[in-house]
Amino acid sequence: MGMRNQQWPWFAILARTGRERNATLLLENAGYECYLPVSKFIRRWSDRVKEVDLPLFPGYLFCRMNPHNRLPVLMTPGVIQIVGVGKTPIPVEEPEIAAIQRVGKSGLPTMPWPYLEVGHVVRIEEGPLQGLSGMVLKIKSGLKLVLSVSLLQRSVAVEIDRRWISSVHAGARASLIDAPSGPAKSISIHQMPLDSTRGLAGESFEGR
Repeated sequence: MGMRNQQWPWFAILARTGRERNATLLLENAGYECYLPVSKFIRRWSDRVKEVDLPLFPGYLFCRMNPHNRLPVLMTPGVIQIVGVGKTPIPVEEPEIAAIQRVGKSGLPTMPWPYLEVGHVVRIEEGPLQGLSGMVLKIKSGLKLVLSVSLLQRSVAVEIDRRWISSVHAGARASLIDAPSGPAKSISIHQMPLDSTRGLAGESFEGR
């Protein structure tokens, strides 16, 4: 039996692409607490266009579990492995999961984003995500806050109002907030590839 117990940490589960939702349901039915972040995408066919909810991190879901009793999770249809080092599962930081959950509940537009290891760190002082910190990327005249799951080296970008943020590092606010509108500013970052346009054969989708 699964153990829906908050004493266990979150772990990232690698699932077969396209079966993340089914694996999540099976684990939840077995008693595990799971979290599958989703985002709205516009999926286009030759004869129609439809808005659909798709996994924010394709191929991954999150599950609270006892790392010493992981066989039931591994035997769940659709599950490939538990993310870790070798055969040792590595838990995901609780604040990272909490931040992604808050973004999901905020109703703000989200989209997958390449993992950012370094960059400008700001804190949100207003709005539904007040209190969160993250890296910010300047895009034209707007701002996107980037929250990262370091274990997966994946990130999620959420659109925010520039008036909501303050800089964590002294002197960074002017360069982020007062920069003139235009193309994205170049910053020194380390990126891991994240395919956010992967779909079924003959289909394509894009973030809203």
